[in-house]
Amino acid sequence: MEQPEAPPTDFTQQVQKLHQLTVYGRWLVVGCLWLIITPLALWDLRAEIVLWQQYFTWAAVRYGLISHRLSAIGISFCLGMTIAVLVWQSRNILFGLPPDEKQRLEQQVFRIRQQGPSHPLWKWICN
Repeated sequence: MEQPEAPPTDFTQQVQKLHQLTVYGRWLVVGCLWLIITPLALWDLRAEIVLWQQYFTWAAVRYGLISHRLSAIGISFCLGMTIAVLVWQSRNILFGLPPDEKQRLEQQVFRIRQQGPSHPLWKWICN
């Protein structure tokens, strides 16, 4: 017969809140990247996009991105960051937090508690 799990302590709840804030923060960064970098990259590619709408081929896409390297880098960066956050969050959901990351979060919560209300994350973590 399995023993029921002990209710989470204040400290464990605070570690979970900090992890949740980390997840939200990462997605906020990804969202900002998509809102800032992608429109600029697409604006630079507007002439190529018109051409792609008329005669779409993968070769046209390839040469359009080669001729607009900065736009290609911007879009690739946004895609890369999105995939990185998806993989990170999926790993945490499927396998749980790795011990070193959990320890880092616990140390950070300890520092937040030690500093008290003057810490910027105090009201989100300790209240």
